[in-house]
Amino acid sequence: MIHLTDEELKKEIDQPIFHAISETADEMGVECYVIGGYVRDLFLQRHSHDIDMVVVGSGIAVAHRLKERLGKKARISIFQNFGTAQVKYKGLELEFVGARRESYTRGSRKPIVEDGTLEDDQNRRDFTINAMALCLNAHRFGELVDPFDGLYDLEDGIIRTPLDPEITFSDDPLRMMRCIRFATQLNFLIEDETFDAIEREKDRIKIISQERIIEELNKIILSPVPSKGFVDLERSGLLALIFPELQALTGVEVVNGRGHKDNFYHTLEVLDNVARATADWDKKDDAVADAGQGTEKMTWAERQLWVRWAALLHDIGKPASKKWDNQLGWTFHSHNFIGQKMVPGIFKRMKLPLNDKMKYVQKLVELHMRPINIADDEVTDSAVRRLLFDAGDDIEDLMVLCEADITSKKAEKKQRFLDNYRLVREKMDALKEKDRIRLFQPPIGGEEIMRIFNLKPSPQVGILKQAVKDAIVDGVISNDYDVALQFVLKKAEEIGLKPQV
Repeated sequence: MIHLTDEELKKEIDQPIFHAISETADEMGVECYVIGGYVRDLFLQRHSHDIDMVVVGSGIAVAHRLKERLGKKARISIFQNFGTAQVKYKGLELEFVGARRESYTRGSRKPIVEDGTLEDDQNRRDFTINAMALCLNAHRFGELVDPFDGLYDLEDGIIRTPLDPEITFSDDPLRMMRCIRFATQLNFLIEDETFDAIEREKDRIKIISQERIIEELNKIILSPVPSKGFVDLERSGLLALIFPELQALTGVEVVNGRGHKDNFYHTLEVLDNVARATADWDKKDDAVADAGQGTEKMTWAERQLWVRWAALLHDIGKPASKKWDNQLGWTFHSHNFIGQKMVPGIFKRMKLPLNDKMKYVQKLVELHMRPINIADDEVTDSAVRRLLFDAGDDIEDLMVLCEADITSKKAEKKQRFLDNYRLVREKMDALKEKDRIRLFQPPIGGEEIMRIFNLKPSPQVGILKQAVKDAIVDGVISNDYDVALQFVLKKAEEIGLKPQV
């Protein structure tokens, strides 16, 4: 955080757009302030293109007049039901709202809204660091209005509500998620009284739509150290309500003096490892665009989110697979397959996308044990080829997840696993070079097999398709169309099929 004097604050907003707003507000005889996240981020040196303005009067009227002043390059959108207006201008999104006071009924997070003063508007803000305002009127231009000492909380790294936190969270329970999200993104601490209020009011989260919860959860997942947010969710009791499958990973069971590791904290360590490894993935989209590419199924920013979801869910099947064996101790056999089957149900309940993104997460959850199993044995060509076939274009993402899954506290053991993964990577590179062709898909697939033999979807198609794949993986034939075609024709003859074309 930086310390800004009054003069430095004025200089920060000494921009044409703010002077245009200032002149507009003065002409109309109303008070106008920049408020919320933009002010907070000035002190944190996190400059934003989204700017919120509060007007003591009609925010919509000021937005209309500003649009006229800015001319054709400005675009305005009115949201009459919410009493807000948005002006888009030269990459900026300016949101205008009239100052208001709010009151709530117990069963709803939709407030009863009345016109109010700046003080009323600051009272309704979620946290002290988001309640700071900068005046834009000429005679007070750049003056900071900070009634709740949000600046001190910024300096101390504290998240705190302006008013009674219990009332704040009861009125709008989504603020409990936002509280934990801001603490995670900014690496701040939640003030004790505020955190205690989340614990007391946690059940109120049930009136919040799943879409709004997921929006906050995704922001936590995309934070630099997402484990911080999930620890706070678990400590407060919110995790059990919004993500019971993850809550089920908590705790250690002991039999005959032998306990397994706490799979919840292991999962969070893996998530943090993946977060570090993918920290700059979203920036790759700019490079892809500059190169005139961008035909991938998912952008890098999307991969950044969904590979972290895969990390979060990679061991989700462990509670259902956990067994005690007198010889082996605790086992979690097939937890990856159980977890893969759980993914669609979790995505459906949590209102996550039921499309290729879900299938991507499923794939990584299912395959996350494969590289280590290969590395534990002799690293054979066929095993690596099969992994490349099954992982497809997502092989690198899978390896990122698998390497992040090495959380042993024993340095020697950890290094041994990393060395094994290095061998797997070297074998993958060697095979790609040796085969001189992408190994991800066999040259003859199911649709062509149906066409050649005039078949409808049937077990016979699956038999031939699998036979081609196995022959290539095991090195029986090369990954070449003509060679694969002859193999299919011979295999089909063995099961009584003849080509129809």
